[in-house]
Amino acid sequence: MEPSLSISPQSSGGPPPGGWRNPTPTVDVIVETAAGIVLIRRANPPHGLALPGGFIDEGEPAEAAARREALEETGLDVELLELLSVYSDPARDPRKHTLSVVYTARASGSPAAADDAEAVLTVPLAEIEAALTAGDHLRGEAFAFDHAQILRDFVTLRATGQRPRPRVDRQG
Repeated sequence: MEPSLSISPQSSGGPPPGGWRNPTPTVDVIVETAAGIVLIRRANPPHGLALPGGFIDEGEPAEAAARREALEETGLDVELLELLSVYSDPARDPRKHTLSVVYTARASGSPAAADDAEAVLTVPLAEIEAALTAGDHLRGEAFAFDHAQILRDFVTLRATGQRPRPRVDRQG
């Protein structure tokens, strides 16, 4: 008689008891228009100024999620230009650990707040740069998530052509 094999979920590649505990994938989009960078004022917690963005749906490519989220929150049909970086600090979102794929994009037209956006602002890049130099607030409002850092990285990319370097010093 042959011995029976007991295969645990971990050895079979299945989920561990309680399921996987991985970061949730999201996207954010730096949308440029002729008038400036499009930001939203979040209607839901965490409140603050933010880039248009949100969760990637199951089966949806990140690029499609970026275009969908920008359209849902601002009414703008965006053209994605490039990948800025990926942001994954476990503390970036107070709700849970997320990983954000951040794109730059351009759009034309007038944005209008919808979905998770209470309001939409279009802010000249120079004003954003000045606000970020002074801190993490713009027009008296704090940025949500790590969007101040993302915008700092974008300002640096625009000024120097240098992309953000990996932040290996942030291990959680």
